[in-house]
Amino acid sequence: MSAPRLVVHRDKELMAEATAARLITAIVDAQSARGSASVVLTGGRNGNGLLAALGAAPARDAVDWSRLDLWWGDERFLPEGDADRNDTQAREALLGSVPLDPARVHTMPALGGEYGEDADAAAAGYAAELAAAAAQSGGSEDHGLVPSFDVLLLGVGPDTHVASLFPELPGVRETERAVIAVHGAPKPPPTRISLTLPAIRAAREVWLLAAGEDKAQAAAVALSGAGEVQAPAAGAYGRSRTLWLLDEAAAAKLPEELYPRH
Repeated sequence: MSAPRLVVHRDKELMAEATAARLITAIVDAQSARGSASVVLTGGRNGNGLLAALGAAPARDAVDWSRLDLWWGDERFLPEGDADRNDTQAREALLGSVPLDPARVHTMPALGGEYGEDADAAAAGYAAELAAAAAQSGGSEDHGLVPSFDVLLLGVGPDTHVASLFPELPGVRETERAVIAVHGAPKPPPTRISLTLPAIRAAREVWLLAAGEDKAQAAAVALSGAGEVQAPAAGAYGRSRTLWLLDEAAAAKLPEELYPRH
């Protein structure tokens, strides 16, 4: 477990640009060290804002896009191509404009696809894909459920949810499986697929994104010692680094000892 480090930017635009530059560096470093890189994407306004900033960054060409594996932390269980799916939004924001290897873009199953309407089978299928990738790469240092992701991105919801792990719901208590189906999510759509906290914690680095005043209370709760069942964001951390990347609005309610005001 790595203790969280906070990076606070003036506004959400600067946060997106700075985080994009940070991500480019992390990918290039991983590719230099290991030949390839593995990143887990997040949806939502901050995740998509980051991808758009990455697409606009002059340094984006430093990345060897053909040697990058992309995974998702969660997905709305909707038909392929649906405008509300995270992978659809990611393609519009960035993925459609960079030369990725399609075989290395690991989207979560869609409603009506290989698994039909069975979200639990879809989650098990994605877990199997992760396990196969872990076996091919030698697995993570902790277990063979998932590969050792270089960077795993998470947006933080106003209720402290990350991925599709919501406070007090069964998914946040999962300790064995890497991927679960979520039924009855408190925000639409109610059916989703999500990585679990054990899968998230297998990442080398976990970056949590929070921008906007509606995220201020969530950041304060998650960073002030709350339990992960009540505040799932509090249970999201990487093996070597955990970064909270915020704008000033989202940091406004943090305790003084965490974020001193000058």
